Amino acid sequence: MIVIVAETIEPVPSYHGDRLAVDRTVSDPGDYDLILIPGGDVAPLDPANAALNDWIVGRSAAAECGMAVCTGTIQLATTGLLDGCRATTNKKDYTATIPYGPKVDWVPEARWVKDEKFFTSSGVSAGIDMSLAVMEKLYRQAAAEAIEVGIEYDWHRDLDRDPFDKLAGLV
Repeated sequence: MIVIVAETIEPVPSYHGDRLAVDRTVSDPGDYDLILIPGGDVAPLDPANAALNDWIVGRSAAAECGMAVCTGTIQLATTGLLDGCRATTNKKDYTATIPYGPKVDWVPEARWVKDEKFFTSSGVSAGIDMSLAVMEKLYRQAAAEAIEVGIEYDWHRDLDRDPFDKLAGLV
């Protein structure tokens, strides 16, 4: 079951303006198998939000893995959970993102990265590749491949190669 968590129960805006219903707040108890921090436009992120960061740290301890897509790595990096870990982020917002994680080993050429229990990806399609890798970790390769076929997607398994790194002038 997918659960959307926010500071309040009020619907939250998505990057494109749609409002998403919130299922639980950061003050509600409970553990999660997987924590996913979405990205998007850098402006709506709130890296200084102590309540949200505390929730991410607390819930990540019990989660099997944590994921951040695109600029969601800003929120994850500011918690300190990525300190000493390899990570990547959206190529277009790379230079705006990395200051939020000065102790993170940022990998500009990576499409997605797995380090310890955390997965990070560059853009949206890289997030699909990363998500399939997470499904493979949690449910085995056959399950991930069934999802790949079901969504008619060509899974880019080479996490260390992102064709957009050169276009963004990062390598």
